[in-house]
Amino acid sequence: MTSEENPAPEHTEETPSARVIPINIEEEMKTSYINYAMSVIIGRAIPDVRDGLKPVHRRSLYAMWEMGNTSDKPTKKSARVVGDVMGKYHPHGDAAIYDTIVKMAQPFSYRYPLVEGQGNFGSIDGDAPAAMRYTEVRLFPLAEELLSDLEKETVKFVPNFDESMEEPSVLPAKVPNLLINGSSGIAVGMATNMPPHNLGEVCRGICMYLDHPEVTVEELMGIIPGPDFPTGGVIMGTEGILSAYQTGHGKVVTRGVAEIEDRGAKGERIIITEIPFQVNKARLVELIANLVKDKKIEGISDIRDESDKDGLRVVVELKKGVVSGVILNQLYKHTPLESTFGIINLAIVDNQPRVLPLKSLMEEFVRHRVEVIRRRSEFDKRKAEERVHILLGLLHALDHIDEVIATIRASDTADTARTALMTKFGLDEIQANAILQMQLRRLAALEQQKIVDEKEGLLAEIARLAEILANELNIRREIRKELEFIGEKYGNARRTEISHELTLIEKEDMIERRNVLVSLTSLNYIKRMDLDTYRQQRRGGKGIIGMSTKEEDFVESAFVANTHDYLLCFTSNGRAYWLKVYDIPESSRTGRGKAIVNLLNLNNERVTTVIPVRAFKADRFLLFATKRGMVIKVPLVEFSRPRSTGINAITLKENDELVDVKITDASREILLTTRKGQSLRFHEESISPRHRNAMGVIGIRMRPSDELRALTMVEEGRMLLTVTESGYGKRTDFDEFRGHGRGTMGVRNILTEHRGGVVAAKAVGDGDEIIMMSASGIVIRTTVNEISIQKRSTRGVRIMKMDEGDRVVGVAVLQEEIEGELEEESEDIGGEVGEMPAMDEPGEDFPEDSGEELPEDLPEVPEEDLEDEENSGEDLE
Repeated sequence: MTSEENPAPEHTEETPSARVIPINIEEEMKTSYINYAMSVIIGRAIPDVRDGLKPVHRRSLYAMWEMGNTSDKPTKKSARVVGDVMGKYHPHGDAAIYDTIVKMAQPFSYRYPLVEGQGNFGSIDGDAPAAMRYTEVRLFPLAEELLSDLEKETVKFVPNFDESMEEPSVLPAKVPNLLINGSSGIAVGMATNMPPHNLGEVCRGICMYLDHPEVTVEELMGIIPGPDFPTGGVIMGTEGILSAYQTGHGKVVTRGVAEIEDRGAKGERIIITEIPFQVNKARLVELIANLVKDKKIEGISDIRDESDKDGLRVVVELKKGVVSGVILNQLYKHTPLESTFGIINLAIVDNQPRVLPLKSLMEEFVRHRVEVIRRRSEFDKRKAEERVHILLGLLHALDHIDEVIATIRASDTADTARTALMTKFGLDEIQANAILQMQLRRLAALEQQKIVDEKEGLLAEIARLAEILANELNIRREIRKELEFIGEKYGNARRTEISHELTLIEKEDMIERRNVLVSLTSLNYIKRMDLDTYRQQRRGGKGIIGMSTKEEDFVESAFVANTHDYLLCFTSNGRAYWLKVYDIPESSRTGRGKAIVNLLNLNNERVTTVIPVRAFKADRFLLFATKRGMVIKVPLVEFSRPRSTGINAITLKENDELVDVKITDASREILLTTRKGQSLRFHEESISPRHRNAMGVIGIRMRPSDELRALTMVEEGRMLLTVTESGYGKRTDFDEFRGHGRGTMGVRNILTEHRGGVVAAKAVGDGDEIIMMSASGIVIRTTVNEISIQKRSTRGVRIMKMDEGDRVVGVAVLQEEIEGELEEESEDIGGEVGEMPAMDEPGEDFPEDSGEELPEDLPEVPEEDLEDEENSGEDLE
């Protein structure tokens, strides 16, 4: 056979190559992922707003209802129920179905359980339930209210997964299940976390909404004060509840219930009887034990779990002498005994996920019930009318019973009889069939009266149903009646207490009052360290490593503060921020610390000066000094309530920046010291107090190449310690500096040639210690009395031996009596302002106050015009 006889097949559209469809992979992935996401959102993780159920919950309850596993019947094996659900409606694995049924049976998971279980269904300690072959279940009566009227065509039925059966798309739900039991789930890109509520309160709240649709959330909270968790507890404050009810988002802080029991000589103990919702009791006890072991909570001698069938009871034994309230606060702070429930009222509404406030949740439930009752009433009315139609035929037949009997007897077959009845008596097929099926006992007089009575009753019911269907207002009255009945029948007392005042845990109760060294680097990394980290060294020692820094970073300032001090942080832009010393992370000696931007709400600015403050007193002032020699005095009380976004402290001229800030009482003399060793002493009364945002007045005049380095308060009985960048310094009596007028150049303090510029000038006493820190992080701690006393215009002595390229950047003074002074001042925190300054919201600052202008260019001062000649003092080496 030749090829001509059998030609090759032509390429047509039917060949495989013609069926290849080019697809854009980006579009295909996008479409496929969206389809997957919507499947998870709609069909798995997010509940329907109408019945408050996810598909697996709805299918489990419907399968139990369908198989007759109701509350008035014996329980059935869980495995049988799971098999029915999986085989008929939910082919996603038995584990997920059984976990769902178990959760609906746990009284600590559901405020109102929907499944009644026999056997081991897990515990609040996280114990797993027994296998499904051992446990048995049946519906709770409340769950049957969700399924009630299902047979009356109240909801739409859809095909199951293999289209062999049908299942309800939603349950009729007489009960507002989403509100009373809540729900939680994580979908794709969204999540829901709805808290449970008290059934009686919710029913009364919806009734109020039905009566007054314009009711406000605040009015509804008079009936529904907040969530009602199955494990009880106390909700702290109502702000989060109000936010959730108004917007659908909110945070609720819940505490367990704990009592302090005084046992006399045996000391005190804490008894925990309720824990927050979804907290694992066993893990809570384990966590407390670990905190005690790690010494994060001290004062607990023993912890026992004495819970039994009568209720939860955890006993925390305390050591003698400890403050029980502090220990309880620590438990609230460090353990889930105080937990936050983040409310997200996300539900499926018309096949779309939506976040709903409280009124919208009620509105959607009412809208669903209106539709259900309308369809139920139409169904009942139709069935009643059909029955009346049959009864009218029966009554007509009874009125002509002899003729009816004769007609039937004369007919050869039932079909012939049916046709004869329809023709002779004017009946339709339904009525004729009913007559043919009528029993002879219906011929009795009493039976005839029953038919008449039934007809009259059905006519009355038809009229009632017609009235309901005539007006939606009547349907809403039906909803109200049902809710009142359900609330009375199934409602119970509230378990979760609402505390209308949020009792904040005072950090001071958990922070030891002690002195620490605080350091700040040029890149704004801050840390605090224990003073015991640095032992004393003799003058001239090299010091030890105090901080690891990057090559481009160095320690810029260091000071001693108490852990309970407030820190006023002043930035390069002249703004002030508020911080607590204990909020600064404690770090090791070599640790870098934490970026201060993570502690303060900075806005493209750098912290340049940080000062500790113990009291915001009305008779105290903040004295500011800038690099260009400007000074400003502002009342301290104006900084007692900084805002979270900071406040304007002073106004700075271009190329100027803040150097130092001191607290003063307006009766002190001050000493300004420049980098090149000039010092000026004058009384602060020459500086008039100004409001915040002032520009200030000239403090000291300097050569253009010089800049201000230190602001020191003159103190009787103390001396001026001056330290240079190269680690040299000296003590000088304040009397060496006679007073000059503000705005002059002052006198020579220390010779800085080959010693680097002045880095610090501090007031010190004989018994004080100083801590010096270099740019590379080296720290030395030494006593002040080892530093020699010299006159003005001398070079000083070596205090700290410096490596090549390193320099001193910070000097902190540790006063001999600092502990006693701090304890004394701690009793007077707040002064006339108050105990604990609070963050204000952003608002208007004080108007600008320019003060005295600083000349743009100061004349160069010749060396011979300086007041003193050089005096070498002690040998450099």
